[in-house]
Amino acid sequence: EVQLQASGGGLVQAGGTLRLSCEASGFTFDDYAIGWFRQAPGKEREGISCISNADGSAEHVDSVKERFTISSDSVKNTVYLQMSSLKPEDTAVYHCAADVGVGSSCYGYDDGVDMGFWGKGTHVTVSS
Repeated sequence: EVQLQASGGGLVQAGGTLRLSCEASGFTFDDYAIGWFRQAPGKEREGISCISNADGSAEHVDSVKERFTISSDSVKNTVYLQMSSLKPEDTAVYHCAADVGVGSSCYGYDDGVDMGFWGKGTHVTVSS
């Protein structure tokens, strides 16, 4: 059974840093695409970053590109989202989601449609 566990959220002041972790289990950490998504109160879900071991890609949306970095650790089966220069508008529930198996990719990840597996979210609150 594929499981994803997101952690690392919390309360931080504007300008601060947090590192989110997405621990994955139940599948071979060889062919996958794992994305980070967030949903702020009253707003639609937004795909913000994705990494794929299958095609070696790592992507970030423009709003976080200079501040967030996605990475993976194949030994720990974990994907990280290092967030710096946090802003109040980054306040949201952050989820990780995965597309697994041959052909998995970050292509078009941001709508979340191809992500077949989702973990529970972790809350990030950035105070001004």
